[in-house]
Amino acid sequence: MWPGTAVRWRRHAGRWRRAVCAALVTGAVVLPLSGAAQPRIPAPLPAEPPAPTALTLAETYAAHRANAAEASRMAADHGDRHRAAADRAMADPSRHLLAFDGRGAGLATEVLGDLARADRVAVLVPGSDTGLDTYGRFRAAAVALHRQLVARAPAGTRTAVVAWLGYETPGTISTTVATTGRAERAAPKLRALVADLRRITGPGTRLTLLCHSYGSVVCARAADGLDVSDIALLGSPGTGADTAAGLRSGARIWAARGDDDWVEHVPHLSTGLFGTTVGFGTDPVSPEFGARVFDAGDGGHSDYFDPGSRSLTNLARITLGETTEVTHD
Repeated sequence: MWPGTAVRWRRHAGRWRRAVCAALVTGAVVLPLSGAAQPRIPAPLPAEPPAPTALTLAETYAAHRANAAEASRMAADHGDRHRAAADRAMADPSRHLLAFDGRGAGLATEVLGDLARADRVAVLVPGSDTGLDTYGRFRAAAVALHRQLVARAPAGTRTAVVAWLGYETPGTISTTVATTGRAERAAPKLRALVADLRRITGPGTRLTLLCHSYGSVVCARAADGLDVSDIALLGSPGTGADTAAGLRSGARIWAARGDDDWVEHVPHLSTGLFGTTVGFGTDPVSPEFGARVFDAGDGGHSDYFDPGSRSLTNLARITLGETTEVTHD
């Protein structure tokens, strides 16, 4: 290639990248503006019990259930029956809440299983459009995984699943979903959760992060030196890192994408645009990224935790440390 041709090609490629990223932003802002005008649902300030330990988990759970019950009453008085019902479900005596905040879209951290005695703990990190109003589908994924773990765990191995809706997720159609801003704000909170889990469970418990869609960007931002054994990136648009090694994590890095997942068609680019970084770079299931790519079956973007799926089976194997049994494409 002649030197002048190479220069022109690089300029063309740069313009093309900027055009694509601009299109991503443009497409993200066209539709969601009506949502910004929705009225705020009143809710109490979150409960602030002492930092939980294995001995105080019951008190922690009770404090957050009480807060969810009050949020339900306030939402009902406001006339929002849907949110009132969602909050009321969180306040059920059977629910184990490590955190709850009914304000805005809402935040919650829920435990399935006996966290204080668990040997293997999976933390689910959700992607876009997850809040209290849509929490049911996120919880269903956690329930499916917990059932799979209980069914598969060797005798004497105790498991727990933590459904972490601990950050304000972006809308699927929004300016925020194509940038790292929400993930950067969420990462310290995820790191704090891992510290809490270590305090509750002790150093011998195996912690695994299962990060879906935009949640994989959150996990990538939190990964540096994080005390977990495995990080799985599911239906990831990219992490912002060029390679798995770029996450600077001692954990095994896994990646998977279902055959029918639309995220395959998202351009894997990253560039500065309008004062922020747009796009997330290298495809995590590509050889260039260097993750351990496993079989997610033929499901779509929301199917990674479907009961009976190859994806769920492999996620349970990763969580249990049965890494040699994980199947690959």
